[in-house]
Amino acid sequence: MAPRARALPATAQLLSTPVGRFGTKAARRAPAAAPAAAPATEPVATPIVKWVGGKTRLLSELLARMPARFERYYEPFAGGAALFFRMAPQRAVLGDDNADLVNLYRTVGLKVDDVIRRLAVHRRLHNEGHYYEMRARWNDANVSWTHVDRAAAFVYLNKTCFNGLWRVNRAGHFNVPMGRYEDPPICAVDSLRAAATVLQRAELRHGHYREAVADARAGDFLYFDPPYDPVTVTANFTGYTAGAFGSDDQRELAELARHLVARGCKVMLSNSDTPFVRSLYKGFRVDRVRCGRAINSNAAKRGDVDEVIIMGER
Repeated sequence: MAPRARALPATAQLLSTPVGRFGTKAARRAPAAAPAAAPATEPVATPIVKWVGGKTRLLSELLARMPARFERYYEPFAGGAALFFRMAPQRAVLGDDNADLVNLYRTVGLKVDDVIRRLAVHRRLHNEGHYYEMRARWNDANVSWTHVDRAAAFVYLNKTCFNGLWRVNRAGHFNVPMGRYEDPPICAVDSLRAAATVLQRAELRHGHYREAVADARAGDFLYFDPPYDPVTVTANFTGYTAGAFGSDDQRELAELARHLVARGCKVMLSNSDTPFVRSLYKGFRVDRVRCGRAINSNAAKRGDVDEVIIMGER
């Protein structure tokens, strides 16, 4: 799912250039089966950052409800992109409104060895002083970054911050204290290389989710994992972006889902099991599932909760 952090210096060209050969709108759309898993000769990719609302614990439920065949896969609220990495689709569009997250995925796809080298340095230097120095640099608008350095810093801070809770304030500044880990997985070489293989087949798009799926066509499969409708007043966590996703946004997303189904697309969404969400998706198949939540600053609030998986197909 998806943070609206400040734009990176000089990222416009990189953020609009496809990683792989399927990245242009003019690319030939040959029929393709929907692989539920990576080919036997390809290592299974897993998320390379920890993300609030990540779907690793819900993968079996999501995979069981996927269409058997589809043309191209879209995931416009990428976040940790657990489903994308597990599916390892041959043709995909991965989007998010967090410029740093898109830069990370694009840079890992293009220059994974360079990212690994930078992360090896962070692993060697890691201590409390290095963490807070990197956090200060991350938030300093006057610091100039290369795409590789910014991507590696993102992974380093994500892997070493408290409980993996990536959170920004209204100014877009990352403000999470350092976590106390014995051996955080700062430079997971095999995981990064497996992710790079899958990311090379995807087009990365930075921006609004509606723009990310604008060219979806009949036969395409789209998975939406937006910021959830809050179950309680205090449950509305959207702090991975400097912005909110309110009830009007939920209505807009439901309207888009209906348009996509009418267009012939296959749609699946995740959200909280609330009366409001169910009212938005009348006529869709809505399945209640139990899902574990591993990321919360309050340990007492981690555990199983009810969610819904929503499916629509013409």
